[in-house]
Amino acid sequence: MILGVPWWVFVMILLIFVSGYMAFRGMVAERKMEQHFIEQEGEVYMERLRKERELKGRGNQSNEIT
Repeated sequence: MILGVPWWVFVMILLIFVSGYMAFRGMVAERKMEQHFIEQEGEVYMERLRKERELKGRGNQSNEIT
């Protein structure tokens, strides 16, 4: 034993570091998923705005002709 410390103490310290690393990886993966979802929803919103603008533009053109 190094400095009289039992082996299981080192194992516990190692497991704490591994647990922290896995939590960090999970946090990064979750952040990427959230960002992807936000971008997807933003694209749906922008498409809806484009369609409304197009319909509004068509309405203005038909009003000008008549």
